[in-house]
Amino acid sequence: MTTELRRLRNYINGEFRDAADGRTIDVVNPATGEVYATSPLSGQADVDAAMEAAATAFPAWRDSTPSERQKVLLKIADAFEERAEDLIAAEVLNTGKPTALVASEEIPPMVDQIRFFAGAARLLEGKSAGEYMEGMTSIIRREPVGVCAQVAPWNYPMMMAVWKFAPALAAGNTVVLKPSDTTPASTVLMAEIIGQIVPKGVFNVVCGDRETGKAMVEHPTPAMASITGSVRAGMQVAESAAKDVKRVHLELGGKAPVVVFEDTDIEKAVEDISVAGFFNAGQDCTAATRVLVHESIHDEFVAALAKAAAETKTGQPDDEDVLYGPLNNANQLKQVAGFIDRLPAHAKVEAGGHRVGDKGYFYAPTVVSGLKQDDEIVQNEVFGPVITVQSFTDEAQALEFANGVEYALASSVWTKDHARAMRMSKALDFGCVWINTHIPLVAEMPHGGYKKSGYGKDLSAYGFEDYTRIKHVMTSLG
Repeated sequence: MTTELRRLRNYINGEFRDAADGRTIDVVNPATGEVYATSPLSGQADVDAAMEAAATAFPAWRDSTPSERQKVLLKIADAFEERAEDLIAAEVLNTGKPTALVASEEIPPMVDQIRFFAGAARLLEGKSAGEYMEGMTSIIRREPVGVCAQVAPWNYPMMMAVWKFAPALAAGNTVVLKPSDTTPASTVLMAEIIGQIVPKGVFNVVCGDRETGKAMVEHPTPAMASITGSVRAGMQVAESAAKDVKRVHLELGGKAPVVVFEDTDIEKAVEDISVAGFFNAGQDCTAATRVLVHESIHDEFVAALAKAAAETKTGQPDDEDVLYGPLNNANQLKQVAGFIDRLPAHAKVEAGGHRVGDKGYFYAPTVVSGLKQDDEIVQNEVFGPVITVQSFTDEAQALEFANGVEYALASSVWTKDHARAMRMSKALDFGCVWINTHIPLVAEMPHGGYKKSGYGKDLSAYGFEDYTRIKHVMTSLG
């Protein structure tokens, strides 16, 4: 007996469509390794149609008042709450994540973030009008940038889609959004929900692969390209966008240092860090995966962390007490396993280090100690449930190790010494520094990094402003 596959479709100009040439991609449930749907493999004709729809819809959406856009976003948030069970089910198929955690850790913040941007739509600020030249009055206008080409990742397909479309729509832009080729289901469902609320052409979804995303970024219509993804993908987007001098918003990889000093409450730190490292199978650019521990507590900390890893459970979405599900795809499983297979002789696997089961793409919670700063697994993003541990001697060395990578997205400091925490937060070269915690996010505060972690901010008023442009208007008083 065969199960009929779901048929996912693009959403363009207010209607669902197959790819113009009929091509499709198989979509795999990572918890089972089995194909459950087909998705359009969109080409140039599909991208052209979506961009035309977004461009046609832009003038009216741009000219809508902030209060009108706020009402639309609030309706979207309400609709997401009403359709929460459907969104959860789609995301679980997308990712294999624990159902209970999608319900508790993703739906509420998504809805809250949409409501935040609904409010932000009415709170754009700028310099007051004034006479900076005799006989002349200057004013500042903030305007939407235009059509936005947006590419979302597979680690948080729903939430990252919200981070893309909510500020863009709130600012008066129109959107063409592409989900990852491995996780299109929840985004297509979002299009169904949003499409009943916004005017046609304001929000469009085009499914496809890397070439589809490239066609979107290189298209002459968008004024802005936004991507959350790998460093390689971000560099390609920036290069492509440069040909038209498009505005670019990049949220890329991370290698967050977790600096643990000798005065830390080890039990609490281990509990929090293990969750922050293994949550979502470590598939989080801010994950607490690179731990730096003062030499005086190193051995005790490693033993406690290894014990916590051994007690952490991965499994099917509806299994009880599961912290995380599978890696997203077969290639990601291969990548994570490869880091462990290539460990240098001086490294020691304290826990895990192996695949779990032969069904789906599960990997055991893993702790690796004995590492050096220039080791591959320290320098490069694993994006899996793997926590590395290094030892440091003093504050200066901790900073040297922490800042000694090409990523600069997030970090954390664990100490009871307030002055030291302040010194570290100033010196750590990362877009976010948490103190005695790791990974909490709120809609009001910005998320974004430096160096190869990209540029531009998600969330907050700063993220909202990224989707606006500034115009100076000067008038003669004569």
